[in-house]
Amino acid sequence: MQTRFRRTAVAVAAAAMLPLALTACSGSDSKDKSSDNASSASKGSDMASPSGATSTDDKPFGSACSSVPKDGAGSFDGMAKDPVATAASNNPALSTLVTAVKKAGLVDTLNNAQNITVFAPTNEAFAKIPKADLDKVLNNKAQLTKILTYHVVGQKLAPKDLEKGSFPTLEKSKLMTTGSGETYKVNGTANVVCGNVKTANANVYIIDSVLMPKS
Repeated sequence: MQTRFRRTAVAVAAAAMLPLALTACSGSDSKDKSSDNASSASKGSDMASPSGATSTDDKPFGSACSSVPKDGAGSFDGMAKDPVATAASNNPALSTLVTAVKKAGLVDTLNNAQNITVFAPTNEAFAKIPKADLDKVLNNKAQLTKILTYHVVGQKLAPKDLEKGSFPTLEKSKLMTTGSGETYKVNGTANVVCGNVKTANANVYIIDSVLMPKS
């Protein structure tokens, strides 16, 4: 009889302790989750760029990005391994720009520069210029250098930096950018058709018009 009574008492005590044990575990889990959330938030903060752009800004965007080769030296991954002038030479859509850069003697200048942004006109952008005028510019090294260096900003620009910006160029004057999301304009006329393309030393924004500095 006494044995049965002791067993009953033990069972009652165990039942009474069970809710307390579950509460303690729940509290521990809650703390662990809070700690995990804080850790995740910290990681998310660390991923933000100095300009406030998050890791989503790391991917190229725009309608013309689909024409970039999927693999090889001219692909996004391939271009990321080379300095900007070399990377551009591997992209078929930028062949006229590459020719212009070579004629101006700017290959080494662009390849050796650090942390720059290049607004790169497509072949179609150069085709908008009457052929006689384009040929004249291509054969005038001083004028060609002035135009090409106007397309280069001496800092790396993330997409969010372009929302409403004014940036000094290597040509010594400024260009203006506006837009948001995946739609941006340069100087109110040139559209970014494939943005945030990474090379070893530059961020590249491919545009559909050639930018002309003020005389």
